[in-house]
Amino acid sequence: MAKNVIVAQSGGPSPVINNSLRGIVETCRKFPEKFGKVYGGWHGIEGVLKEELLDLTAQTEEEIALLRTTPAAGSIGTCRYKLKEHQDKDFERIMEIFNAHDVGYFFYIGGNDSQHTAFKVSELAREHGLDVIGTGVPKTIDNDVGDSEFKLIDHTPGYGSVARYWSHIIQNANEENMGSSPADPVLVIQAMGRKIGYIPAASRLADPKREMPLQIYMTESNVDLDQLTDNVNDQLNKDGRCILVISEGFDVGSIGEVKDSFGHTVFGASQISVYQTVVNHLNSKGFNVTGKARGQVMGTDQRDTMIYASTVDLDEAYKVGQKAVDIAMNEGNGWMATILREPGMIYNVKYDKVPLEKVALSERTFPANWIADNKFDVTDEFIDYVRPLIGEDWVSVPIINGIQRFAKLQPVFAQKKLPGYVPQAYLG
Repeated sequence: MAKNVIVAQSGGPSPVINNSLRGIVETCRKFPEKFGKVYGGWHGIEGVLKEELLDLTAQTEEEIALLRTTPAAGSIGTCRYKLKEHQDKDFERIMEIFNAHDVGYFFYIGGNDSQHTAFKVSELAREHGLDVIGTGVPKTIDNDVGDSEFKLIDHTPGYGSVARYWSHIIQNANEENMGSSPADPVLVIQAMGRKIGYIPAASRLADPKREMPLQIYMTESNVDLDQLTDNVNDQLNKDGRCILVISEGFDVGSIGEVKDSFGHTVFGASQISVYQTVVNHLNSKGFNVTGKARGQVMGTDQRDTMIYASTVDLDEAYKVGQKAVDIAMNEGNGWMATILREPGMIYNVKYDKVPLEKVALSERTFPANWIADNKFDVTDEFIDYVRPLIGEDWVSVPIINGIQRFAKLQPVFAQKKLPGYVPQAYLG
């Protein structure tokens, strides 16, 4: 007998996250004997707790198809609500929701924390006598899901598009800097990447032959501000100008950090930005050329701009969603769909499964051998890793009356069957 489905998303969005959602919905529709209604948790697990379940089965095929080129997470929303071990009432509530809505499948799209939630929820369902299959779907622009040996997953959907974004942004910034360098010889640009350097590292794709005066400072660079200043002056002596890409996690000391519910620093909400601290330090020290340093921070457009999406990333996001449904049907509970790179010169991947528990307990780092000896560049080995992920051409986005046509899901929600509920973390 067919069982209903809940799919939810957690953490920061990406340009391709909705294509994983589309892959799940469209694949479930092909197997009506297995899957009944497909519900989207409205704003992630918070929507599940509040019994706010958007009926995705009620949406037209056209709107679901348009999820392919609809960026960010506006379709069903996301959240940063973390289910912690002691929140027993929250877990009990989820079991009640599953039971009330005859849910037999739970898909959670997100990073390591989300995979832990998927694992915990699926195990608790078993303990409560509910036949619920929990399946994880990887997502993060930071590319920090999995292990450093790339055995659990090669890369996460979302990263290829952000890498493409930075390859283009730096090309454009270089054109501007060439023109304005007599007045503004140094340009400092801040990239996302709290703990890991994959996003700023991708800016090297703008200049794989290293012809630009480009320096990249990741969280892992382990360079202090005085060393950075010396490096910049060396570049100025050589080229008369310098472009710096700085990770938001680059250590510049205290910046008045603001934390999110996961305990992560929210750099966009902090009192002082990393890039401005670097700009101020450089200008206080002065240069051996005329002019000043200036800076800018690229914001959430890194993860919500469809025009920079990678076609490779889009296709892989869809297929990993399809694979998650295949796993749920044929492999049972406790797996995450994954992408593994095939060996060889020609880029190719296979879609497989790995235990949710292994992913939840893993932590990826940026390989030390991919950081150049000078500590402000990456090696050719990293370029070889990331280059296939950004694709070859622009994604085609539907345009009507000059504006992008995104999916417009109708607000059709499942009828509530349970009393209202306030998520446990809201109560302090």
